[in-house]
Amino acid sequence: MVIDRDKTIRGAVAGAVAAGVWAAQQPLDKPLFGVDYDDCELLGKLVTRGRAWPAVGLALHLGNGALLGAAYAGVAARMPVPSWARGPIVGLAEHLATWPLTVVVDRFHPARGDMPRLAGSGRAFAQATWRHLLFGVVMGELERRLNAPPDPEPVAYEHVVSTNGHGKLEHMVAGG
Repeated sequence: MVIDRDKTIRGAVAGAVAAGVWAAQQPLDKPLFGVDYDDCELLGKLVTRGRAWPAVGLALHLGNGALLGAAYAGVAARMPVPSWARGPIVGLAEHLATWPLTVVVDRFHPARGDMPRLAGSGRAFAQATWRHLLFGVVMGELERRLNAPPDPEPVAYEHVVSTNGHGKLEHMVAGG
């Protein structure tokens, strides 16, 4: 399998932008779902408990989005589903694959006392489902547009009618 570097980079950009949309909307969905869960906090406080955790967390979150977007760009066109469904399917699949790790986060994360418990919380699961769906929609649509196949070159038009209006001799068919 050959990896198209430019396509992969555009996929990474789509994933990073989608992760940015996710992070930007988190303050809006917290009151809606009633859970103060923040992915940037979870990632940032995994690395540092100091004042830099928001920037570190956002950088890690955007990096994760870029990695998933880059991988997605390589497989999206081969997914046997409509193009509009590919991103959401991948986003939700990633959610379902990683959600079981909330048990580990709740038990071993260095800042587990500062964050809400996630494992076993239906509200947190619904919130994370919404976020992954949003991520998938944005990433999928943006990647589809950034990596759209180029418009085909117009076919050179061959004149089959001569300037005298009678056509070309080469195109005459002999009757038999």
